[in-house]
Formats: sequence, C-alpha cells, structure tokens
Amino acid sequence: MSGRSRSLDGEVAIVTGGSRGIGRAIVELLAREGAAVVFCGRDEAVGREVEAELAERLPVAFEPADVASEHDVARLVASCRARFDAPSLLVNNAGVNANFDATEMTEQQWESFFGVDLKAAWLTAKHVLPHMKRAEGGAIVNVSSLHGFATLEGFFPYAAAKSGLVGLTRSLALDYGPYGIRVNCVAPGFIRTRLVQESIDRHEDRPAAERRMTSGVALRRIGDPAEVAQVVRFLLSHESSYVTGASLLVDGGLTARRAG
Repeated sequence: MSGRSRSLDGEVAIVTGGSRGIGRAIVELLAREGAAVVFCGRDEAVGREVEAELAERLPVAFEPADVASEHDVARLVASCRARFDAPSLLVNNAGVNANFDATEMTEQQWESFFGVDLKAAWLTAKHVLPHMKRAEGGAIVNVSSLHGFATLEGFFPYAAAKSGLVGLTRSLALDYGPYGIRVNCVAPGFIRTRLVQESIDRHEDRPAAERRMTSGVALRRIGDPAEVAQVVRFLLSHESSYVTGASLLVDGGLTARRAG
C-alpha cells in the first residue's frame, strides 16, 4: 500500500458488530484504507481472534461490548479515544435476527431485540456525536436491511427495527448536518454471511436452495460482505461529501422488481 493514496487516512473509526460477516469486512477495509479502527462484539473469543489476525498488519483493536448497554457503549468510545483518538467515523453494524408472532412476543423479548437492533445505534451516536461536533465533521453509516424497505411475512419485528434505522438516519442527518456531520444508511440484501449460509445449508440440495433464494435478484447471485464494505467506505469517505440522509440498497436489484 506504500505510496497509494488511501481514502480514510488519518480517520478513527468505531465499528459495532465487527467480528463476523459484513462487520469484519468493514473493519478490514477501513483499516486498509488508512483508518484506525476499534471494533466490538459480545463474543470476546471471536473478537480477540480477529484482532490477533488483523492487528499484525493493520491498526485495529477489539473491545468486548454489549451495544444495548449505555455503560458498555461509553466504555467503547473511551477505549477508542485512549487507544487511537476521538472517533471521526462510526458504523452501526451490530444486529441480531428475530422472528415472533406479534401477539405472542413478550415485552422482555421486544426490549432485548430492539436494544441491539435499534437502540444501540442511538446510544453509539449519542456518545460519538459530541466528538464529531467539536471536530466540526464526521460520518456515520447505519447498516439496515432490505427489510427496512420491502419485507415478507414472518419478519416481525425485524422489519420494524430496520425501518427504524432508516428513520434514525434521516433525523440525525438533519439535526447534525449543520455541524458538518453526515449520516447515511446501507440496506444489504442477500449477503453471504453465516446466517444466510446456514439457511442454505439446511436444505439437502444446497445449489437448488441458493437458486431459489436468488431467483428474484436481478444479478442472480448472493452478494459478498466485501461488496457491502465498499459501499460503507464510500459513504464514510470524502468521495461522498455531499451525501447525507440517504439510504442505499445493496441488494443486487432484489427490490427493483414490481410485485405481481
């Protein structure tokens, strides 16, 4: 990389849910593009393994954290400041899946799920935005889902939380744009993550299952986490300096099709 201009030189980033899948791809790409990156996750063993692998060649550090806890989020931001500097970039990638019947889901299950999939994005923004305001600039990317735009039966309350991230993105973009802070959202479709691969592997004929999954995708394939990471990098970089409040589908054209 010596001699190559990198799009994120000098930036300091926090990436939540950075140990696996899309999150890990984002961590590695941001670091390769010049940013110092602190990433978090709840599984400390996996996080430390990723840290050990990447830190040999890239400025990355892992911090165990439950992003639904404000105490943990405050500690995550403080750790970032102590290790590298105040964060100038934030990627809210942490999330879990959930499928409930609306009449059977308990209040505790609702609170636990939304704590990770929606509240956490507010908490991290709450603790990062003051640093960005003092620096008079910064960029946030929230990772939503195609289910924030078009969903299916049986995806309650996942679709509600992902739609909430889209609204959160717009509100923060409007409120903090005057401080030079940009806030955008990406909405991935079928990406080859552990959860997607497990859903395919449950079928006896895996190639047929994958073909069925991608039959409505314009590009007729599952995306790679690195392809989402490239879009996130763009939205964090100065290359997208006039883009804020936007939600970008990264779904291979899945939601382009008219129903019926």
